[in-house]
Amino acid sequence: MTNLLPAVTGSNVIYGMGMLEMGMTMSYEQLLIDQEIVKMTRRILQGIPVNKDTLALDVIKAVGPAGNYLAQRHTMKYMRQELSTTNLINRRMRENWEKNGSKTMDQVANEQAIDILENYKVTPLPDDVRKAIHDIVVEGEEEAEEMSKFKAKHS
Repeated sequence: MTNLLPAVTGSNVIYGMGMLEMGMTMSYEQLLIDQEIVKMTRRILQGIPVNKDTLALDVIKAVGPAGNYLAQRHTMKYMRQELSTTNLINRRMRENWEKNGSKTMDQVANEQAIDILENYKVTPLPDDVRKAIHDIVVEGEEEAEEMSKFKAKHS
């Protein structure tokens, strides 16, 4: 969770996703786990809207301190918007988790990584995007060649 502090201060670079052993090892499983953490961090950065509708003072007055807020239309509307979903973290009841094999997060990440590696189908880039990337590479190669000639001439 070391990405949270830089994120809340406005940094737009999250470094080290998928890295183990100080970056000497790359782990597909760790990459998927880190992706999940980044997704949660991005949700935190969205903030919580506070306005007349989200405060729902009328609902609070109507339901009261011992009432059932889950049965309220307002709660369902905002709960769907605010619900944090995950692919790897199991938030179900223990019995359900045990019935499905009691898999740890790294086991689920391993299964997902293998599935991605075996089944992912690349969506080709649109031609205009491919051309733009190609042009950038060509321009960079030309600049590198010019720099090399300049250094050779002036050394």
